[in-house]
Amino acid sequence: MPELPEVEVVRRGLESHVVGRGITRVEVTGARTARRQPGGPTEIVDRLRGRVVTGAQRRGKYLWLTFDGDHTAGADCLLVHLGMSGQMLVTTADAPPVRHMHARAVLDDGNELRFVDQRTFGGWTVVPLAEALDGTGVLLPASAAHVAADPFEPGFDALATARAIRRRDTEIKRLLLDQTVVSGIGNIYADEALWRSGIHGRRRAGALTLTAVAGVLDHARSVMSDALDAGGTSFDALYVNVNGASGYFDRSLDVYGRAGEPCSRCGTAVVREDFMNRGSHFCPVCQVPPRRSGARAGGRSVPGRSLPGRSVR
Repeated sequence: MPELPEVEVVRRGLESHVVGRGITRVEVTGARTARRQPGGPTEIVDRLRGRVVTGAQRRGKYLWLTFDGDHTAGADCLLVHLGMSGQMLVTTADAPPVRHMHARAVLDDGNELRFVDQRTFGGWTVVPLAEALDGTGVLLPASAAHVAADPFEPGFDALATARAIRRRDTEIKRLLLDQTVVSGIGNIYADEALWRSGIHGRRRAGALTLTAVAGVLDHARSVMSDALDAGGTSFDALYVNVNGASGYFDRSLDVYGRAGEPCSRCGTAVVREDFMNRGSHFCPVCQVPPRRSGARAGGRSVPGRSLPGRSVR
């Protein structure tokens, strides 16, 4: 599924091409695209038609549009679920239809916003804005109010998040993937951040030092920033920006998807193991797996990684 950098690439495209535009016509085809909307496709059409898009916002992996300058609690927003293959594409209104297009909004400048979803796990939902449950006062789509702040938010408190992580007696990677703890980090960037930190994903969070956990969060932000500069990570044609272009950060990944290849730091073959119904990738030398005794560890000191956020390249 797309992670923070991929969603942010889409958000920026929407901000450039859709914000400020009026919606003159809406079509939603297929019940799955509107399955989260109580009133189905008809309700989405009725609540979007005639609106002016005035914001494109994101928290973590969650993306939404706001309308008519009303960014207050209770105002409508369009929550976009990208799922595994959802795309938000901006084309001319007379462009030929494409396969797997399940929704579109015709804009007042002659363009249209299309939602294309090959695997149909995504969709559109019009929901009210509500305050985030974390007490930050940030307004989120009501159905996403449980989502924690992400490392790119101005108000993100890395130290408080690191302390919260250390209070949980479970694997550090499991907590990185928990969107109620810190949002935006998925399997790809969790593996990359842990590799940069020299910490194995199965280490218990409470057995790591506060400095080590804060370092993992810093590396997560750093690797996602690098990915954002490259347009995100695209392993196939499914993850694209609003113009249909793929990102190329997959060329810079150090461990994710590199099983059997030499670690770029020490030359040892990268290992893949099953974790939470997905694959974890790590270097068994740079990221020593935890001992059964669960001894306290602050993270392995890794050449070229002594300073949080230092680039691997």
